[in-house]
Amino acid sequence: MAVALVLVLVVVGSVLFHFLSPWWWTPIASNWDYIDNTIIITFWITGVVFAAVVLFMAYCVFRFRHREGNQAAYEPENKRLEWWLTIVTAIGVTAMLVPGLFVWNQFVSVPSDATVVEVVGQQWQWSFRLPGKDGKLGTSDTRNVSPENPLGVNASDANGQDDVVVEAADLHLPVGKPVKMLLRSIDVLHDFYVPEFRAKMDMIPGSVTYFWFTPTKTGTFQVLCAELCGQGHPLMNGVVMVDTQEDYLAWLGEQQTFAQLSAPQQVGSAE
Repeated sequence: MAVALVLVLVVVGSVLFHFLSPWWWTPIASNWDYIDNTIIITFWITGVVFAAVVLFMAYCVFRFRHREGNQAAYEPENKRLEWWLTIVTAIGVTAMLVPGLFVWNQFVSVPSDATVVEVVGQQWQWSFRLPGKDGKLGTSDTRNVSPENPLGVNASDANGQDDVVVEAADLHLPVGKPVKMLLRSIDVLHDFYVPEFRAKMDMIPGSVTYFWFTPTKTGTFQVLCAELCGQGHPLMNGVVMVDTQEDYLAWLGEQQTFAQLSAPQQVGSAE
């Protein structure tokens, strides 16, 4: 009897904890409410199954508890029950998988008008590169990485000369416009994650991964690394600022291009 009561209390406590808990997601600031909806659907399905299974266990513990003189009847097969469980399980699994497939299709289908932004992860900072007036990012190579060229941009690529380089500083994005984030790491595994944007992706050395989103709110948002990248992992923070179009263009006009940053420094002679 006590065990059955404990199982019922586990279900009641779990449900109350969910509804009364002050912890929830940060307010969304992108188009990926589809991800939130899919997680909520999965949560409700698994939550109902969890409650049903534990309550059924409580019922069985109470109903078939030991009583003097009673003897269990051994009936190893119940075709009706097996078919019923198979059908319900199949429906539940399908209900969890199908929304995710639709969301994944949207996640990998980048809009044709998306602005490209490169994110470079390095212990323990974020740097960014945006295409210049030609609208194209130049190529890069980790063998080109140096103190003078921290992002490894190919100096011989004409498309990279006007690329805007934002090294270890805040990234600004315009509100309401889709952005394709190209992710590159030059040392270890990282993960560029802004909780309010929901979407994220691992950054794998030697590969270029991507994800896309559309900022829907202006504001300042913290960037986190969602992979354990080393001793300084907790310090690998950054900032993404979503601006109005006017503020974004003003910020963009203040940034330096790769050609400007790599130009020889002029040193005057003392008189």
